[in-house]
Amino acid sequence: MKSLVTGALVAGLLLCPSTPGNAQTGRPAVEWVVPALEPNVPQTPEEVAAGRQHGRTLPPPELLQPTIDPALPSYAPRPGRLNGTFRGGCSDVLTGLVRQWFEKFRQYQPDVTLTISPPYAGSAGAVELAKENLDFVFVSRELRPDDIRDFRAHFGYDPLSVPVSGGSYRHYGALDAIAVFVHPDNPITALSLTQLDAMFSSTRHRGGQAITTWGQLGLTGDWADKPIRLYGVRPWNGIEEFVRQRVLSVGERRGEWREDINFEKLVFGLAARVAADRYAVGYGGVAFIDQAVRVLPLIVREGEAPRAPTYDNVARADYPLTRLVYFNTNKAPGKPLNPAIEEFLRFVLSREGQQVILEHARFLPLRAGQADAARALLGG
Repeated sequence: MKSLVTGALVAGLLLCPSTPGNAQTGRPAVEWVVPALEPNVPQTPEEVAAGRQHGRTLPPPELLQPTIDPALPSYAPRPGRLNGTFRGGCSDVLTGLVRQWFEKFRQYQPDVTLTISPPYAGSAGAVELAKENLDFVFVSRELRPDDIRDFRAHFGYDPLSVPVSGGSYRHYGALDAIAVFVHPDNPITALSLTQLDAMFSSTRHRGGQAITTWGQLGLTGDWADKPIRLYGVRPWNGIEEFVRQRVLSVGERRGEWREDINFEKLVFGLAARVAADRYAVGYGGVAFIDQAVRVLPLIVREGEAPRAPTYDNVARADYPLTRLVYFNTNKAPGKPLNPAIEEFLRFVLSREGQQVILEHARFLPLRAGQADAARALLGG
């Protein structure tokens, strides 16, 4: 049995018998044992300021790189020459990738000028987009609810947010995948999104009953009556918002957190908190797993096989808590995008556009299904 776990040696593969934690599938679980990463530390004020002016310095590429989905369509420029000058904003981790996209797109459309300028921060760009000072903004996360509210207050509708790239696997600060983890003594082998919602949410939009003890998840013996102690990132935070949207929210119904969660201001210490609490469960970026915790596979729908946050599953977008980069712009309902902006997005969502992501070598290209869904947002 082989799998690609980029940048780390697999310390062992343990075939475990079926346990209550994976009883949904009736299959044995595979436990991935990998070394904990070296701890990351928050950026210094000087590093934050430099990133806002010049873009953040990114870590070296992962040892392994994904391949382009062969089902992605090739870019075919539309007949005729487009023109126009468009100003944009950008998150500090995206400046290099975005400039590579602009450079490649100019080979097809030399009369279209797309620029980004400091300060490089998705939050600042979203504010300027709502003020009509920018034509677009690349953001390395979902927009904040406040960003959407302010845009809607000004225009009467929401901004158009188009996924243009996957996140990374475990690059610090660059949209690493989100993992759910427990203390290494915990025998549970998988959790479903419905169970996570029932544990962390007060709204439980996925329909489950509140879960507060490990026995409710099928654990027996000494674990049966032990309370589940929850750890998470204090709102508002990009990681917290992502988990809220992907796990706690359903459709237009926004999920709310339980009040008894042990919230940390930043994600940096969460793995250590869980490693020190035998009855804990928490979530955080794969780049921040710097302690001996057990990372759990997740079940999207009842009856499906658990999906672990391995490099393969994240790169193929098979793992449910992989992240996305968004291009945000103003598109009134029922009206077309500016032709040059639409053409740029058609390029980015093509095989050639996603190849640029591979050449940049920090983020993961979209799969064909993701690109198809993004293209459908363009309309027309």
